[in-house]
Amino acid sequence: MNDLQNKARQYALRLLSYRGRSEKELKDRMLMKGFSEPLVSSTIDHLRDLGYINDVSLAKELNREAVAGKFFSHDGARRYLVSRGIPRHVISIVCSQDKEEDLQNAQRYIEKKLRMIKAYPPETVKRRLYSQLLRRGYSHEAITTVLRNISLNEEV
Repeated sequence: MNDLQNKARQYALRLLSYRGRSEKELKDRMLMKGFSEPLVSSTIDHLRDLGYINDVSLAKELNREAVAGKFFSHDGARRYLVSRGIPRHVISIVCSQDKEEDLQNAQRYIEKKLRMIKAYPPETVKRRLYSQLLRRGYSHEAITTVLRNISLNEEV
């Protein structure tokens, strides 16, 4: 192994030590650093063979994080995975389209946020919650269903 290959592998491992990265993210960062395309490809192949890069397992973890931790809808989680460089065929394997789970997730998000914004007037609270849920990828129908079910007079 020559010195340039060693530097490329060390740089890639350093990037992976900070957080999990998709092949595309790693490739883009290494190309920005100035490594050549063939060197980047061989480094990624080597790391994939060793098990340091796995887009499917990364996608599963990011999907779980997006839905459970960040309260994204399944559509929002898909967009998040695309932004992280996960290939679309992997996303279709990992993500589901469970509308009932989306409603439950939106309800949990609202319950969490109501504690912080309960001092505002009810129409302001609903407007803010609507905007926040929309940014997280929920459909208009899901948002209105969940907002219709909350009682701001009792919560506030």
